[in-house]
Amino acid sequence: MPAKDIYHQAVKNAMLKDGWTITHDPFRIRLARGKNLFVDLGAERLIAAERGIEKIAIEIKSFRRASDIKDLEEAIGQFVLYNQLLKRYAPERKLYLAVTEEIGTSVFEEEAGQVLIEDGIIQVVTFDPLQEKIVRWIP
Repeated sequence: MPAKDIYHQAVKNAMLKDGWTITHDPFRIRLARGKNLFVDLGAERLIAAERGIEKIAIEIKSFRRASDIKDLEEAIGQFVLYNQLLKRYAPERKLYLAVTEEIGTSVFEEEAGQVLIEDGIIQVVTFDPLQEKIVRWIP
């Protein structure tokens, strides 16, 4: 079982406050030949009686290195891997990268982060770690 990010509980609490039910902590992706990968959280919520249940997976990243770009490179590599595997093994789930609102602004409103969002490579959810609250969903 992988170590939890320092913001794991804050994101989990924020998701609960936002109306989500945590279904997996962590969400396991079972690969062939007995290997497993773990996304930090699996969640779902009823979006409307006629639309059914929305299911997502959340990968939480703290971006604590001196270089935001190095953190971004690592996060994107992991995100792309998990996203492709979810498409195969849990296609009903949409993957989001959870980062603090500060990182959402400093990284994902700059060119490198914007390219990833605009080209549909990544979906981001930002949160306030002190208030344990979701701030924005960036599809």
